[in-house]
Amino acid sequence: MLGFLQRPVVVTADVNLTVVALTAAGLLSRLWRLTYPRAVVFDEVYYGQYISFYMKRVFFLDGSGPPFGHMLLALGGYLGGFDGNFVWNRIGAEYSSNVPVWSLRLLPALAGALSVPMAYQILWELRFSHCAAMGAALLMLIENALITQARLMLLESLLIFFNLLAVLSYLKFSNSQKHRPFSLSWWLWLTLTGVACSCAVGIKYMGIFTYLLVLGVAAVHTWHLIGDRALSNVGACRGGAGWAGCLVDRSQEGAGVGACRGGARGRGDGVFGGQASGGCRSGSLRARGLCPPCAKVCVLCHVLARAVALVVVPAVTYLLFFYVHLTLLCRSGPHDQIMSSAFQASLEGGLARITQGQPLEVAYGSQVTLKSASGKPVPCWLHSHPSTYPLSYENGRGSSHQQQVTCYPFKDVNNWWIVKDPGRHQLEVSNPPRPVRHGDVVQLVHGMTSRLLNTHDVAAPLNPHAQEVSCYIDYNISMPAQSLWRLDIVNRESDAEIWKTILSEVRLVHLNTSAILKLSGAHLPDWGFRQLEVVGEKLSRGYHESAVWTVEEHRYGRSQEQKERELELHSPTHVDVSRNLSFMARFSELQWRMLTVRSDDSEHKYSSTPLDWVTLDTNIAYWLHPRTSAQIHLLGNVVIWASAGLATALYALLFCWYLLRRRRRVCELPEDSWLRWVLAGALCAGGWAANYLPFFLMEKTLFLYHYLPALTFQILLLPVVLQHIGEHLCRSQLHRSLFGALVVAWYSAACHVFNMLRPLTYGDKSLSPSDLQALRWKESWDILIRKH
Repeated sequence: MLGFLQRPVVVTADVNLTVVALTAAGLLSRLWRLTYPRAVVFDEVYYGQYISFYMKRVFFLDGSGPPFGHMLLALGGYLGGFDGNFVWNRIGAEYSSNVPVWSLRLLPALAGALSVPMAYQILWELRFSHCAAMGAALLMLIENALITQARLMLLESLLIFFNLLAVLSYLKFSNSQKHRPFSLSWWLWLTLTGVACSCAVGIKYMGIFTYLLVLGVAAVHTWHLIGDRALSNVGACRGGAGWAGCLVDRSQEGAGVGACRGGARGRGDGVFGGQASGGCRSGSLRARGLCPPCAKVCVLCHVLARAVALVVVPAVTYLLFFYVHLTLLCRSGPHDQIMSSAFQASLEGGLARITQGQPLEVAYGSQVTLKSASGKPVPCWLHSHPSTYPLSYENGRGSSHQQQVTCYPFKDVNNWWIVKDPGRHQLEVSNPPRPVRHGDVVQLVHGMTSRLLNTHDVAAPLNPHAQEVSCYIDYNISMPAQSLWRLDIVNRESDAEIWKTILSEVRLVHLNTSAILKLSGAHLPDWGFRQLEVVGEKLSRGYHESAVWTVEEHRYGRSQEQKERELELHSPTHVDVSRNLSFMARFSELQWRMLTVRSDDSEHKYSSTPLDWVTLDTNIAYWLHPRTSAQIHLLGNVVIWASAGLATALYALLFCWYLLRRRRRVCELPEDSWLRWVLAGALCAGGWAANYLPFFLMEKTLFLYHYLPALTFQILLLPVVLQHIGEHLCRSQLHRSLFGALVVAWYSAACHVFNMLRPLTYGDKSLSPSDLQALRWKESWDILIRKH
């Protein structure tokens, strides 16, 4: 039993020296002089603020994407001992001594460096040659834009890393499927695929394009797997059937597989390597050694494993990112106002400090402030002041000349309202308090002017289709007060729900006209002090945030007599929102705000269009040295970009040509070459299309770096096309030799351009006027073309 102790323990490992060398080269290209320049470079001014918030545990909201990428950057700052004390307000500002620049830029640089060997491994897993895989890795190594982006505190290199990791993991899983399904490595690569997809989405929403691509390829593979009746015979259930309780008669193993009906017809031109279920002359399942129920269980296990790893695991991982994010950011910050009152009150400081000890249940006589749940265009509170609506508006329409009711984006004494019972005159809370419930009819009395909230059949100032909302002034004319409102608690759990501070989302429905109190979002003219218009809109079905209000601040109103008996009063329940607001509620609200918050869509001097990216008609000046002419530009290697675009077009043409030929039963490619060609195109050309084409539909400010994830897939496709031309289109040895020489010359040209643009990539060289002019070759070429 203890015999193993008598012999030495030996561990053997296969080390791919090519991968080691590529990793070392990638690290050298990305980590060399990483702290230079020691100044804020372009969007570092943007992401650096969020790193400081993480260090100080202050809540923030970034509408550009989920928090995982920011957390990775903050992790670098944490490991470097950054305390968050730096003012990120200007591009080019020198970093102070407390900012660990190397640590902050380390993770993006490592991600960019590891993308180089991953490119090699992806093509190797696709069963392309060593030369093709090396070609892809070398192109990733010398692409100037990828180097520039990876050496800074930015997110694109992290996104590219997880995109490639997702593709590589899926390919390794797919290859394991053929030999050892349900083994430890099989589960490892399948699960890692789901985790990598979730990480890509968690860095930027753009990552969902690659996730959908991998999910689509996996779905096609699974569909063919379902139709593969020979599943158990090739060992697909050998590990899995035992795992699923499926026993196979070994004496029958491999028997009765049936022959395919010849080439492409037998496979039904199966895309991605799937074999059509009708393409084989198969015997019975029992003749194959697998009973029909066990075969169904085996296939079901395969489908469920993929569903869990590629759908459930990414969803859980994505939630985990937000859980860590919300756990870390527990303090009130500058972005609180866009969140609901309940969310704000769950943070330390800020609103939580104001609302601490407030009564939970709103009662008749309560003094409250009502905040709009919309938060658009800005967070604001129901407000009134002594000023009245003008007798007539600029367009000639008349008004009621009643007291103005608006929504005011600042805390103010005029935001307080008293909840009054229409059947009583008292404006204080009784003993014990009488809570207000869903469906109750109330009046709202403005605290400072003692006038009732009112609406009537008079057109609103800026939205004539809606009713004017005012505080009623009795002018002794034939315009009676219409001040009764029915309380509708939107998020109630029962029809007897009590109106609660912060937690309840309510609508106020006018009893006489069925109009609903709503924030229109329009700014009133100067007579309304540029405050936001509040209207009464006819009751409509569905949930509209602009018609929902929450009680933010709350206190019980008390008369002089009641103050004397304060100790005898019923003690109200106090609110502890941090315990009542669940993680899922906070996650849902934060995710919704991220998706709907309005970003700055103004034009930028370096913004560009998707068409500019393909032709490299744009660049971005990231940094200029304040005293010398050294500078950093985001500028791609024109040889690589042009060749990658040409390879993508050539692949599309060849694919369509082969598809038409196969339709005519002419199979010019061997079956394994065809399947390899299709899978490479689905992942590489499909990855380019999925990460590029959606930008044509986006209405946002776009920059050249948005194209980099798509470019990486194009770079992977380029050696695929080159190898295909050399193997299948060059018929003679002479043609292959000439084509090989051409490829070598082309690689040399790409290396020359990399070296030429190197000063703009690393920014470590002061450029003379002649150097700068030489780098403007494209501009000079365009001028020459226009002259002729």
